[in-house]
Amino acid sequence: MTKKFETIDGETLIETFIEPTKFIVENLIAPGLHILSGAPKIGKSWMIFWMCLQVAKGEPVWNFKTTQGTTLYLALEDSLERVQDRLTYMTYDAPPNLHVTLLSETIMTGLEEQIRNFVKEHPDTNLIMIDTFQKVRSLSNDNAYAVDYKDIGFLKRIADELKIAIVLVHHVRKEHHDDPVSMVSGTSGITGAADSVFVLKKSKRSSVNATLSCTGRDIPYRELELNFSEETKLWKLISDSVENPEILLEDIVRIVVEFMKENESFSGTPTELATLLSGYCKEKIEPITLSKRLNKNRPDIEDAGIYYKSKKSNGTRLIILQRTKQSKKSAGSGGKPYIPITVPADSVGEKE
Repeated sequence: MTKKFETIDGETLIETFIEPTKFIVENLIAPGLHILSGAPKIGKSWMIFWMCLQVAKGEPVWNFKTTQGTTLYLALEDSLERVQDRLTYMTYDAPPNLHVTLLSETIMTGLEEQIRNFVKEHPDTNLIMIDTFQKVRSLSNDNAYAVDYKDIGFLKRIADELKIAIVLVHHVRKEHHDDPVSMVSGTSGITGAADSVFVLKKSKRSSVNATLSCTGRDIPYRELELNFSEETKLWKLISDSVENPEILLEDIVRIVVEFMKENESFSGTPTELATLLSGYCKEKIEPITLSKRLNKNRPDIEDAGIYYKSKKSNGTRLIILQRTKQSKKSAGSGGKPYIPITVPADSVGEKE
């Protein structure tokens, strides 16, 4: 039997709603496999333990919102006394959904089973930090690239299946590179298979300031300037290279709701809608960015009582918006049917 590719055409793909990525740390850490690399004793452990704490409490990591969930910190190079000392610096009220372990199996000897069992016992788990990668990786005489790629791919598969984020603490090379990703120790099999790479670096060892370079598939490249306080043992955000980030998903909902308060319906091109919405926000909205944001945030738009559809008509891409009698959320909870105020939105703006 001849095997064939299972494909989806471009038009269908662009019109298909796909659930947007739900970040654990907004615009920084999404479900998947991530690398945090830096020189020894630079403060990586303090940083990731604090991130685990913030996510467990549902509190921000610097200026980035978090999705609250159970977190697990594998402190594989520390003693319980040292971990306790760090925690008491960070908080006086640690939550019960922050978990710590000092021992684990390796990739070859049962780490997968341990992770799966933990997530089974704690279904709301969304973040696991492994400090360090060297403590769990395979020991093999095979090709170094193949081993690196296999180990990272192994952990990425688990993260993807469980819909959690796994962050591996790793080291950097001794030699300097202009590209932060090239500073990560090991072969390109490590960085190539990871979803994102974070590199923490100082200009000199004695400095209390550092730069966290963030590169990934689901995040914009950014550099965070940080300061480590010897008093609190916390990394503080000084500045973010992304000074004027794109309009966030939740902002699109607000803007569209404001627009639709004054308009019963709209049907037109992304360019036309972007022009009209420019009066409701400070930043200019590019048509392609608008289309992307609307598609990603479709559930929230419909929950706000606005029918949304993107379709092609006579070779032109149209965006259709229409106020409804009731939000989709309340309609789904046993309320009145979710219907447009006037005529069906599909017919708005149609050309014969």
